[in-house]
Amino acid sequence: MIVAIDGPAGAGKSTVARLLAERLGFRYLDTGAMYRALTWLARRRGVALDLAGELAALAVENPVGFDEEGRVFIDGSDVTSSIRKPDIDKLVPVVARHHEVREVMRERQRALGAEGNVVIEGRDIGTVVAPQAEVKVYLVADQRERARRRIAEHPGLADAEALATDLRLRDESDAQQMEPADDAQELDTTDLSIDEVVTRIEALARERATA
Repeated sequence: MIVAIDGPAGAGKSTVARLLAERLGFRYLDTGAMYRALTWLARRRGVALDLAGELAALAVENPVGFDEEGRVFIDGSDVTSSIRKPDIDKLVPVVARHHEVREVMRERQRALGAEGNVVIEGRDIGTVVAPQAEVKVYLVADQRERARRRIAEHPGLADAEALATDLRLRDESDAQQMEPADDAQELDTTDLSIDEVVTRIEALARERATA
């Protein structure tokens, strides 16, 4: 079974998907981490982020991997922590917007998703990467709440207004990848706890598994 969780930055995708995978005993695939890892490697290699062809080639030559604990690897390095820094937050949309890069990443995501039961989260999972997913959920949240969550994730960021602006610009950049699948269930997480969100999606998954 594939559970696809889509939605904008700060909607709770990563936390929810990780906990859901634990409850269901599924693997967890964070597609956003793949773009972050490529961004990290491009900076390390000195590859300009506006060169789509070179970035795509870099992605092909250095496929992103995950271990059983969800750690992220690229080019032999554990980048799990490095890719969550504010500078990567700002640069990853530049890398992810390239069509050539997205095609390479999508193929890798499909390959990883084909390896048994998995929870996959991102921005175009239910529509492009895994349209055959048995469960599709699209998470949304009020922009202020999303900004608050991002600040909580990065305690060093004190400028809430600037972060809200960054989120808006990122939404605009990701607009084409943020269309929910026609058969996705939209879930507003603004006033829900993480446990409540996970429980609702878990119920959907178990219902589909027994259908």
